[in-house]
Amino acid sequence: MNTSWMDIAAGRGALAGGLIVAGLVVVAVLIGAFLLGARVKRREPPRPTPAEQPRPPEGGPVREVMENREPDEVPRSDHRLTPHQMPNAGTRRGAPGERPRWDEGSSGSFGSGGAGGR
Repeated sequence: MNTSWMDIAAGRGALAGGLIVAGLVVVAVLIGAFLLGARVKRREPPRPTPAEQPRPPEGGPVREVMENREPDEVPRSDHRLTPHQMPNAGTRRGAPGERPRWDEGSSGSFGSGGAGGR
């Protein structure tokens, strides 16, 4: 064994030097990323001013419309229709009235352990 304390110390010094160099490389990459981001941000258009912000319509905000919709009927024929032969599926206004709701006193979910189909 010809290993002396000087050889071990030299190996540790090289390891420490390598870690310092690696740390400096990481710092340089972070600084470069920051500078690149700042340059990209400078090229972006400026933020809109308060005068350029969208405004609600003159009549006030648009309200939600609650209505019942019914699907258009599928045309009846003697032969089977393929999807490309179907007309555009649309909807029309349904009869006004209350939407069907679940029974009062039940949770309305399946498998809730209630009385079931009454």
